[in-house]
Amino acid sequence: MSAPLRSPCIGVCALDDQDICTGCQRTGAEITLWSRMTEVQRAEVLRRCEERAREQGLWFSPTTD
Repeated sequence: MSAPLRSPCIGVCALDDQDICTGCQRTGAEITLWSRMTEVQRAEVLRRCEERAREQGLWFSPTTD
């Protein structure tokens, strides 16, 4: 059995005008509900967090040289 998906929290907790955390890119509701979500729901939240970060130019993919 694999480990549960970890919270994307990086300890920079501040919600912007759209109710999105500037640190982890989760909404206030996603943050509040995280501990009660299924792994499928958590994976979907993480996908949305990545999408939000990419839209803002905040997503950095590792390079392979």
